[in-house]
Amino acid sequence: MLVKELRYFLLALGFFTRIPVPQYVDFDESALSYSAKYFPLVGIIVGLIGAVVYVVSAEFLPKQIAVLLSMASTIYVTGAFHEDGLADSADGLGGGWNREQILTIMQDSRLGTYGAVALFLILFSKFQLLTTLTSYFIPLALVSAHAISRLSAVWVMAALSYAKPAGKAKPLATKISLPALGMANVFGLLPLLSVAVLLVMNKHSVALVIYLVLMTVVPMIVSWLWWCNKIKKWLDGYTGDTLGAMQQLTELAFYLGLVLWSANI
Repeated sequence: MLVKELRYFLLALGFFTRIPVPQYVDFDESALSYSAKYFPLVGIIVGLIGAVVYVVSAEFLPKQIAVLLSMASTIYVTGAFHEDGLADSADGLGGGWNREQILTIMQDSRLGTYGAVALFLILFSKFQLLTTLTSYFIPLALVSAHAISRLSAVWVMAALSYAKPAGKAKPLATKISLPALGMANVFGLLPLLSVAVLLVMNKHSVALVIYLVLMTVVPMIVSWLWWCNKIKKWLDGYTGDTLGAMQQLTELAFYLGLVLWSANI
């Protein structure tokens, strides 16, 4: 069982990042559908890479450059997988007038105006928000945001049905079981809860820590509900692109909530 679970994790790691995995982990659509529980764990790894790049860079470079390098490292390690989903979703929903037209536009590999604007705004906004944070909080924010934003995508898979018969998310179209969803919740929430524990251990009040959790989670929930309602209305479900867009939107919402929290303490 442990070997099987390890394979599911490595499948998720190989599917969503450029990190090399052993050759024996062959791609298998049926197996990949069981790896969704590990998406937030992959987010932890991606966030840790970004955090390490930031910490090392900040020793020699200005904070803004360190943040930029950190963002570049996470984009590189994921192959801009989620950013591509955001751009395709923006192009489709921005330029299409019905379900079929939207799906056709989203499958087009060319970048349109809506996608370009969405990419610029999301990347610029994340850069601005991260540079606003206190330096020691940035690594914690990166790990927490990358984990919990991927949990948001898993919850989309649990709440909605797959919207089309073929596509890069087709292997994930199987409904997630409750035990798998529970495990995804553990991985997705663990970094944020660890930050909360660290704050309490450093003599911060419990009320302040609860305020932190609320200020970061509530904007994410609002973003999640808005995006789910939009794709349900126009697509009657999710696609791989809309999952990537959800990850990007909720990651941004997390940073926004964290900045609002830090500005009011």
